[in-house]
Amino acid sequence: MNFGKYDRIVRFAVVGAINTGVYYGLYLLFGQVAHYQVAHISAFLIAMVGSYFLSCYFTFKVRPTLRKFLLFPLSNATSFVVQTAGLYLLVDVIGMHEDYAPLITMAVSIPITYLVAKFVLTDRPAASPLAAAQQENPR
Repeated sequence: MNFGKYDRIVRFAVVGAINTGVYYGLYLLFGQVAHYQVAHISAFLIAMVGSYFLSCYFTFKVRPTLRKFLLFPLSNATSFVVQTAGLYLLVDVIGMHEDYAPLITMAVSIPITYLVAKFVLTDRPAASPLAAAQQENPR
């Protein structure tokens, strides 16, 4: 799979789609037996572990290390806060159904996750996804 200067962004999107599916499936499963916030946190943590390995091997093509594994949650910390607060706002304040609210909160947090993951996993300053693609494959 080669998408030229957008290759890494496409790989990030593929990992994101897989991670979203894992998270959402677990969220719905856990939501059958737990409060929606407990289901959210549990699904988020499990999906984050899988996302770490996919991000290392597939998106950024770097070797996983214990240091990176321990730092990787930073790439999701802001995303977690945005998703958790957004979930509360959408479900408890606005009254959106709890099965659909996570889809909106995930979409809002995606760019933040990319930038921090790039910084943590590649040890290079984070740039916008478009700028990163242009740096990797200049014309």
